[in-house]
Amino acid sequence: MITEIAPAEEKRMAAAPARPGKKRRAWDEAPRWQIYLPLGIYLLFTLIPFYWILLFALRPAGSTSLVPWPVTFDHFQKVWTERSFATYFTNSVYVGIATLVLTTVVALAGGYALARFDFRLKRGFTLALLCSQFVPGALLLVPLFQIFANLRMINSLGSVVIAETVFQLPLSMILISGFIRNVPYSLEEAAWVDGCNRFTAFRIVVLPLLRPGLIAVGSFAFVHAWNHFLFALMFLSDQSKQTIPVGLNTLMSADSVDLGALAAGGIIAAVPVVIVFAFIQKWLITGFSAGAVKG
Repeated sequence: MITEIAPAEEKRMAAAPARPGKKRRAWDEAPRWQIYLPLGIYLLFTLIPFYWILLFALRPAGSTSLVPWPVTFDHFQKVWTERSFATYFTNSVYVGIATLVLTTVVALAGGYALARFDFRLKRGFTLALLCSQFVPGALLLVPLFQIFANLRMINSLGSVVIAETVFQLPLSMILISGFIRNVPYSLEEAAWVDGCNRFTAFRIVVLPLLRPGLIAVGSFAFVHAWNHFLFALMFLSDQSKQTIPVGLNTLMSADSVDLGALAAGGIIAAVPVVIVFAFIQKWLITGFSAGAVKG
């Protein structure tokens, strides 16, 4: 069925200006090869070193093949049993989890104070936290070593946990305070009206909304403590207390380097971090997005 348009309606439609279409920007019209070529080059530069690590770890000792065949796990068995990597792995797990928990709890309390309270020298305190990020960790070795020596904590995993927490706290507090500012203050006020005190309102209302931010801060604290070499090297002298980064250093000597064992140890050190990020990547991206927007 064809509907005839009235002459008046036809004139009105002809006089109406045409709706402009969406204007395409120059970068929207870029050919796909200009996108995929740089990404492919970057991917090659990223994956080739990992392939070489796998190659040295899985091929037999003395082999020069570019393909790990036949596959052998002798290097993994060697570093796990003969080079005490089972002990190093356990110590690193303890240091990483303890640093994660301690950093998150203290940064949560300090970040809430920065976000919700006004006090004298608040800006100066925040500026001091930011400036502390320019101080390299090596400058903290002498005062921390003296403090731990007076407390008789040298050669203790607790000294490494405290040092890692001190190093991670400034940035963690700033990030957590940004996440808390994104939570509307009216939600806490509504909880107060319902009879909650400040701590209960924070636990019931604010804390569940901070999950992405806490995961982001905690994951960085864990990864930094897992990979950090300097504090473990300086504060731990007993081999049974050392962590994986120090254990990897013991595989290299002045005369020779066992490449197969070193590659196997590197894979053992990298696998836990890869697994953690594979599980938390969704919350990690959400946390970064939430912290980047001003509330």
